[in-house]
Amino acid sequence: MSRPKKSPGPVYAFALTWLILSLMLPMYKLAGLAAVAVVSLAVGFFAGTLAKKRQAKFEPPQPEPVKEPEPAKSYGPTVDPIVADGKRAIGEMGRLYSSIQDPGVRQKINELMRITDKITQDAIADPSDVPQIKKFMNYYLPTTIKLLNSYDRMGSQGIEGDNLTKSMKSIEDMLDTAIAAYKKQLDSLFADQAMDIETDIQVMNQMLDREGLSGSRDFDVTAQPSMDDSAQISNENNLKG
Repeated sequence: MSRPKKSPGPVYAFALTWLILSLMLPMYKLAGLAAVAVVSLAVGFFAGTLAKKRQAKFEPPQPEPVKEPEPAKSYGPTVDPIVADGKRAIGEMGRLYSSIQDPGVRQKINELMRITDKITQDAIADPSDVPQIKKFMNYYLPTTIKLLNSYDRMGSQGIEGDNLTKSMKSIEDMLDTAIAAYKKQLDSLFADQAMDIETDIQVMNQMLDREGLSGSRDFDVTAQPSMDDSAQISNENNLKG
């Protein structure tokens, strides 16, 4: 990139001022020479400032450097498509949320978005759930969005009719069913984790019982001493006597 040329105006202003003042003031005296120098420098500085402002006014603005977008974080070839589909679906539902004015339907859309995000995040947390999530992403989620788009188009017609009213009511009822299904889908993703947790708890309880650390028999004040324990206590009392 070539550097902008400096304007010769300040040099000319300095030289012209020096020439004029040198004819008016006694240059052979130190005071006269100092006055000429000071005034010439001031005029040259002022001319330079004006030249810079004039040049900046007519120069086209320099474009700012374009920042390259940071690459999206990868979770692996299996999980990445799920995350991408989830983001697209949530974005489309967000658009429909803004377009549809019915507050009840908007609330249902918001709930669908919330559950969809949790299902998407589960694919990141537990990639083994991806096969189960794929069916949700490939059918249930697109079908829900398709019906929401139909609801949005019918609502934007601005007219009332039996067919429109019936279809929109059916979609509203379907959203309740979809929310329940989405929640069930999310809950089913934790089935394996719940089974693992129960297994871990059972194993720990068995180990604690075996080591006598479970606390179930410790400090049992209601238990009666056995015959052997009674005999041992009696012998100890006789020895003390």
